[in-house]
Amino acid sequence: MDKLQEVYSAIPHREPFLFVDEIIECDDKRILCKKTFTGNEFFFKGHYPGFPIVPGVLQCEAALQAGAILLTRIFKDEEIGGRLPVVAKMGEVRFKQMVQPGDTIMMEVKFREKMTGVYFLRAKVTLNGKISTQFDFACALTERPNI
Repeated sequence: MDKLQEVYSAIPHREPFLFVDEIIECDDKRILCKKTFTGNEFFFKGHYPGFPIVPGVLQCEAALQAGAILLTRIFKDEEIGGRLPVVAKMGEVRFKQMVQPGDTIMMEVKFREKMTGVYFLRAKVTLNGKISTQFDFACALTERPNI
């Protein structure tokens, strides 16, 4: 299975709102994914003209997508059963450096615990080995719509 197909099989996100290019490593507690911003992404035209940067919320979205992949890998069909992990809460969000066209970020997400159907995780986005964004988040499961 090619790298992008592996991502497609885990989450429903597609272009232009897919922010995971590749799964680098994954085990039962942690995932490491990568995303390269080419400069052709839709948001660069308006954020900001003449000085394009990746919005911080899209760095968060990249890590959230990596977290969804991790949950589908950890819990597979026995618990997820075709449902989708959706964000229920984010906290302690910190933005430490800018990401620009041509940059490659790494998203590391660690599973912390599950309590009453809610999954708690910690995300760290790095650029050139330095933290760009970090935050805690929680996901709950929702039924997939029949589209």
